[in-house]
Amino acid sequence: MTQNNAASRIFGTGFYVPPRVVKNDELATMFDTSDEWIQQRTGIKERRYSGPEDTPAAMAEKASLAAIAQAGLEPSDIEMIIVATLSPDH
Repeated sequence: MTQNNAASRIFGTGFYVPPRVVKNDELATMFDTSDEWIQQRTGIKERRYSGPEDTPAAMAEKASLAAIAQAGLEPSDIEMIIVATLSPDH
């Protein structure tokens, strides 16, 4: 039986968040709520809203390029990138 010596290593990590920040006070102008009410129940102070150009694939690309740069590598050095999302493009 042949032994498989395949190994994986993480050389860099990356992330991307859309630039639009929405604070609780902005939500309070649209809904019957307040910053205090939201923070007491969830701990959330702000969140990011994505635009139509911020698809999961586009955001994954930006995060992947950041990880590759952090590792000091080039995209051609990469064999595989693993991405997970709860909101796919389609």
